[in-house]
Amino acid sequence: MLIKLDVGGFGSGVLAPVIKDVPYLNKILPDSVTEEVSTEDSQYAYTNLDDAINRIKELEIELADAQNSANSDADYIAQLEEKAKELDTYKQNEADFEKEKEKWYEDVVFSEDAPDISNYKEYYESIDAANAEVLYKQVVEQTLTDEQMDDYVKTYSSMKPKEAAAIFDTMTDNLQLVADILSNMDTQSRGDILGKMNSDTAAKVTEIMEPSE
Repeated sequence: MLIKLDVGGFGSGVLAPVIKDVPYLNKILPDSVTEEVSTEDSQYAYTNLDDAINRIKELEIELADAQNSANSDADYIAQLEEKAKELDTYKQNEADFEKEKEKWYEDVVFSEDAPDISNYKEYYESIDAANAEVLYKQVVEQTLTDEQMDDYVKTYSSMKPKEAAAIFDTMTDNLQLVADILSNMDTQSRGDILGKMNSDTAAKVTEIMEPSE
């Protein structure tokens, strides 16, 4: 095919001087080749058929290698470009997801109007621990704190105000806890206990619950 199409002058310059006078074999030469073409007139003159055929084989191999190399480079570059685009898309999607996740945590999980935090505990246990570790710990700690506080409130609310006040008066090293317990009690129980406490201690606890400006 390369010979008939005279690609690179193979037919007219390489083979014509050698096989133009060979019956049947000269039919593979380009149509433009005439019997007037001679070895002396060609810059691609070869003295025998074997040399010409060997050179054609060499050139065909070089051409195939060049084409394969060019195709490989083009394919490789195309693959890299596609991979880069996919990576950029992935990075952008990942960044958007992280922003949405953080916003969801802030607006839904820990907002003032959020559902009870215990509703999320099971959810955090079911998702990837690496991504949820920090928030999961916060939820668990908050859940434990809420449960402990409920127990404290129930315990002291069931006691007589004088008895609860006596205990609170001894907790001068942890008045924040006293204030938290009283804050979670109903108004009546809280007032009854504060009324039975040491006045100085009661004043400090009240200041913690309702700090003055």
